[in-house]
Amino acid sequence: MLVATRDGSAAMVHDLGGDGPSILICHATGFCGRAYEQLARVLSGQLHVWAVDMRGHGDTPAPASGEYAWANMVWDVLAAREAIDDDVVHVLGHSMGGAVALQAEADHPGTFASAYVYEAIIVAREMRPERTHNALADGAARRQAAFPSKPDALWRYASRAPLNALEAGALFAYVDHGLALKPDGTAVLKCTPSIESSVFEASATITPESISAAQLPVLVATGGEAGSPFAALAPAIVASLPSAHLRVYASLGHFGPLQDSTTIGRDVMEHAAASAALR
Repeated sequence: MLVATRDGSAAMVHDLGGDGPSILICHATGFCGRAYEQLARVLSGQLHVWAVDMRGHGDTPAPASGEYAWANMVWDVLAAREAIDDDVVHVLGHSMGGAVALQAEADHPGTFASAYVYEAIIVAREMRPERTHNALADGAARRQAAFPSKPDALWRYASRAPLNALEAGALFAYVDHGLALKPDGTAVLKCTPSIESSVFEASATITPESISAAQLPVLVATGGEAGSPFAALAPAIVASLPSAHLRVYASLGHFGPLQDSTTIGRDVMEHAAASAALR
């Protein structure tokens, strides 16, 4: 269902099924909610899974304003939460999705019952690099936007970094739902390179200070890659929150929730259940 946001934009919310309390998946930059279907299948045994496509991603249209500030992404998450007819909703956020989910909770306490965030991009002011350009934005702008077919896109992604790190089911779901078919059979990215680049350009605006009012139980997760700039953000996130714990997955990288749905899904369900027991 496509729901209106408070700032006049829109967000697509997908019901991925399951039984139990609700959980909302908030995706990483460039991905979409249904790219996490493999993980949703694991979670659905204990949780009712929902996923949001943030503005310009997946099946959510680009905003008329052309604005991709992460503060605006918070409105997308809040609109998705309000669309879920459940008193208790947990949240799973990946990368950008983790940052905006925690910011939504900090700005509107009680939005979520618990949060599991994997390598959330929450950057302390003293850790922000001094630069005149954003390397991630530059790389996104150069992404290949169109492929002869979805099978061609799948083969390309599976044969080279970084998306070859995804488990097969997650990569298939990303290609299936993250690319649109044209009448001639060609497949194009729904989140265009220019949109993805704009989202990266708007990053590093959510800080440990800005999310510190989030009182809910939070499991802050990272991969174990040595020297990862994303994993290095985690200690400051944990320190800023009143009820947060750190978990490191030695064998995973930044795409963890799309690399090992079984392990991540187990830990998300355990965290949600433990948080519910505290209520």
